[in-house]
Amino acid sequence: MNLLSIQSHVAYGHVGNSAAAFPLQRLGVEVWPVHTVQFSNHPGHKKWRGRAFPAAQVSEVVQGIADLGVLSTCDGVISGYLGTAEIGEVVLEAVAQVKAANPRARYCCDPVIGDGGQVYVQAGIPEFFRERALPVADLLTPNQFELEQISGIKVRSNADTARACDDLHAKGPATVFVTGLRVAGTPRDAFDLYASSGGERVRVRVPRLEVTVQGTGDTIAALFFFHFLRTNSIETALEVAAASMFGVLERTVAAKAKEMLLVDAQEEFVSPSRTFRAEAV
Repeated sequence: MNLLSIQSHVAYGHVGNSAAAFPLQRLGVEVWPVHTVQFSNHPGHKKWRGRAFPAAQVSEVVQGIADLGVLSTCDGVISGYLGTAEIGEVVLEAVAQVKAANPRARYCCDPVIGDGGQVYVQAGIPEFFRERALPVADLLTPNQFELEQISGIKVRSNADTARACDDLHAKGPATVFVTGLRVAGTPRDAFDLYASSGGERVRVRVPRLEVTVQGTGDTIAALFFFHFLRTNSIETALEVAAASMFGVLERTVAAKAKEMLLVDAQEEFVSPSRTFRAEAV
């Protein structure tokens, strides 16, 4: 499987392509990473260096891949943190090129807007996701806050989650995968992962770990996309992605690490030490 991944990149730590590429490679995927920004580390560390790339530079890298004549072998495109809305347009151009070369390819949009009630992207990016990316995406992988931002629906219950997903389905993506979901009925010591596709809605409930590392959403979005492409089952994709992610975070917590231990815990991607069962909701 070949995947074009257009996301941010950090030299130290794991967010964006630094969080998505290695897990996919460990699973046997040829990843073509194109960076939207390059930072020394995640800004959550309060100090960082680097810059966002101009949209023209991102486009040039994508076009260079296209010039090789390999887009017909690309099975999907995944996008994450954009930096600017202009880079979002470059992503959509790349998706169009890939799908023209391989109509079976699919686009997974991780609509990075913010979390915990806080928007942390430039003005224009939330609008880009709502107005431009949504109609093009085959899969959307928001967290709870991003689901609310894009759908305009406050998500406080399973019924709200279903309504918000239906709103998104009606505007484009056939599949929606929601991360970090906490609604009425979610225990205090757990959170839910939720997927909706083709009238099927499933949930995996996982224990909540005391961990504050960055990039978890980028990793699990990539894992879900891969396993969904591999099996065409949201249930299987949800179970395996949840198990792998939990295993990595459990190892990270045990080591008291400040970044995800993606390398140390890499066997979790291939053979997770825990299993979780999805349930219909």
